[in-house]
Amino acid sequence: MKRWVGVLMAFSVLLGCLGWLGTQPAVAFGWNQFSATPTLAVAEPRNRADDKLATEFGKKIDLNNTNVRAFMDYPGLYPTLARKILENAPFDSVNDVLKMPGLSERQVDVLQANLDNFTVSAPEDVFVEGGDRFNNGIYR
Repeated sequence: MKRWVGVLMAFSVLLGCLGWLGTQPAVAFGWNQFSATPTLAVAEPRNRADDKLATEFGKKIDLNNTNVRAFMDYPGLYPTLARKILENAPFDSVNDVLKMPGLSERQVDVLQANLDNFTVSAPEDVFVEGGDRFNNGIYR
């Protein structure tokens, strides 16, 4: 009887270890034409946000897609003017930001001085949905 229990325990442990193996991810590879070693095909994951950040949007402030924190690097824009810009977006062109209602002369001067730092593109849900545009929870 003890021998039977021992065999049953060994079988259970073996069966349990098989569960650890799990499924292995598929890996595509090919042979390098210049050497005898295989090369792995690794694709870098991309999404709409990465694609947009690789354009002019990543280098300038996109008035239709940027959150309020991006304006911190430009004197006079953060926080009051930045919030006003986000509340009045979307804009058709960069110069439309100067046509916002209720701007003071000083605010217009600050905007004109920064027009070269702005760009405009079509609003993307990944950047503008929810409350992250006004408070994305990143604090310096």
